[in-house]
Amino acid sequence: MSHLRARCPDCRTLTAVALGAGDYECHSCGRGFPAALVRVPRAWGDGGEEMVEAAFLPLPYPEAGVVEEDTLTEQNLALAASLPERPLVLGGCCCAHVGAVEGLATRYERLAVAWFDAHGDLNTPQSSPSGNQWGMPLRMLLDSGTVSPRDTVLVGARNLDPPEKEFIAATGLRSGAEEVGPALEGVDAVYVAFDCDVLDPEDGIAAYMPEPGGLSIAASAEILAGIAAQKPLAGVGLTGLSADRGNVAALARVCGALGL
Repeated sequence: MSHLRARCPDCRTLTAVALGAGDYECHSCGRGFPAALVRVPRAWGDGGEEMVEAAFLPLPYPEAGVVEEDTLTEQNLALAASLPERPLVLGGCCCAHVGAVEGLATRYERLAVAWFDAHGDLNTPQSSPSGNQWGMPLRMLLDSGTVSPRDTVLVGARNLDPPEKEFIAATGLRSGAEEVGPALEGVDAVYVAFDCDVLDPEDGIAAYMPEPGGLSIAASAEILAGIAAQKPLAGVGLTGLSADRGNVAALARVCGALGL
């Protein structure tokens, strides 16, 4: 499918067309949209079937494509090459963010990443206790130089492995909501990687790997609104979900806070 054309969620025709600056309009029913949806139904680790199914949750955005490759490398290349204007990426696991950021980094001289996650996603194959690639995507982006630690902020992390803590200390990677503003200084745009386990499991969302003590939806919405007010939104990725249709309302609040 062309990255300029998408399937309207209302009339289901392939007549939602990119107008520029991320806006889409369905030429059949006339409805407008602020982003286009790319589904990434893969989970790179043991299990994860719930995350795969969650990539097909019904979100009210035109569907620009489904990226489902046999390897993570192929997924990254396919996603980077086919990103629509202002993509809304729905995973799947956090590895969906890698191809999205790689593609968006070619559009901006300096791209920031705000990574919301209960976990660090900073392991390597050598340091990972599980070997699951979904515990490594932020490290992949930093080690490849796709984004810089100074332009990256990890928000809501509360379950970090010792090697991840060592990496944060060694690189000066920004961490915590108070570091969001400094991470956005001087950048052209920001990608928001939102793993839903960053939220408190008692606050109305079903995450695949819930961790107690997370952000409330209200608190996360406040941080996200501040991001959208400070810098242009290059794109957003939503990952780490269970396939519970009740999650759609919570995702709507997250997207709404970002102006989507």
